[in-house]
Amino acid sequence: MTANITGGTTVAAPFWQEPVRIHVYQGYPEGGVHVVGTLIDSNRLFEQNITAEQAADVRVVTAEIDFTEDARHVFLALEAKRYQHAARYDPTFAISVSKVDPLPHQIEAVARVLQQPRIRFLIADDPGAGKTIMAGLIAKELKLRSQAKRILIVAPGHLTAQWIQEMRRWFEENFTHVNRGVVDAYPHENVWERDSQMITAMDFARQEDIRNTLAKTEFDLIIVDEAHKMAAYQYGDKVEKTKRYQLGECLSGAARHLLFLTATPHRGNSENFRLFLDLLEPGFFADAAQIRTSIAENDNPLFIRRLKEDLTDFDGKPLFLPRHVQTRPFRLGVDSQPEMLLYNKLSEYIREQYNRFADNSQKRHNVAFALVILQRRLASSTHALLISLRRRLQRLTELQEHAEWVADALPSDEQHEDIDDLSEAERQKLEEAWEVLSVAENREELRDEIETL
Repeated sequence: MTANITGGTTVAAPFWQEPVRIHVYQGYPEGGVHVVGTLIDSNRLFEQNITAEQAADVRVVTAEIDFTEDARHVFLALEAKRYQHAARYDPTFAISVSKVDPLPHQIEAVARVLQQPRIRFLIADDPGAGKTIMAGLIAKELKLRSQAKRILIVAPGHLTAQWIQEMRRWFEENFTHVNRGVVDAYPHENVWERDSQMITAMDFARQEDIRNTLAKTEFDLIIVDEAHKMAAYQYGDKVEKTKRYQLGECLSGAARHLLFLTATPHRGNSENFRLFLDLLEPGFFADAAQIRTSIAENDNPLFIRRLKEDLTDFDGKPLFLPRHVQTRPFRLGVDSQPEMLLYNKLSEYIREQYNRFADNSQKRHNVAFALVILQRRLASSTHALLISLRRRLQRLTELQEHAEWVADALPSDEQHEDIDDLSEAERQKLEEAWEVLSVAENREELRDEIETL
């Protein structure tokens, strides 16, 4: 039997628990055989000396091919094996198995993000660049590589249905929508542990009880759409963290991979932008100057931003029509001296109200936001401003006549963010409420403002 067993032969014997693929099968002159091989099932190296009697029981295992299995099952088994090893040869295999035809800038972003062993990244391309497609490709690729099983998407409430639809349509991925109804239906368990792929609204998740349950959960990947809404604000040495920012801190701690999406990452304040990036990698940038240097040198491992003008197809043709911005100067009051006088008076009034809070930068910020609505009314028409001023005067007069006068609560930073999500009618209604807010802190200031109006 020894003569028939050579390297590569698979053999079995009653005294071995599994078949052996032979590397060396060498007989001794005095009897017995030295066996070196690999155990077929456990894939472990095997070495043993057996007696001549045992060698007589060793038999060659012949491969028996069975073609009776269901063809679909065979196909799925082969596809599973292909998926398992595909990422070794194709760094963006998700593109091949998704129902999308990605554009060059999308492929570039996906490849750049996937280079990181631990993803902490912000995609901040202009609107229309397809950030949802990029996020879906990254999530799909991580799943194919077995690096992401538990995935959470956090988006503004009005976008959750769209996310669910597009993830199913383009990537054949199903997500469970988690809202208050789901939480109430399972009061004695953490709903974030129920499914592997979930989506929820940002303003639902920011609630304290929901944040607490999220903090006790771990996700392989968290995607946050419109991530700029998770903002913190620096006022001197004080940092004001909104509830959405606190949610961002919670998500950062709960995620292995964290991906932010937004078209408006920077609102003009470098320090606030640094606080935003802290959600991805706390302390990565020590100060705003480091961020500016990183952007100028095109050496930023945390985010990528491409403008519409830079986006092309594979033939190099622009994806969007060019934008031509022109500033048209004009001199106010050339034909209407009273209009110039009105503009100056209104500006003086707003500046006077704003400067009352010279020592409180946060309140100055909120006062400015409320009062600038009056300037926008003037930009619309003098008639629109007249209506607003009459409405404000009526409101302040009613406050003055009130038995127990209390200063109005000014809009918060989070309310400033919310207004972008409202319809035109809702926005108009909210602005009308803000334009009559009093910034006076006592009756004397209130009386002075009424006289000015």
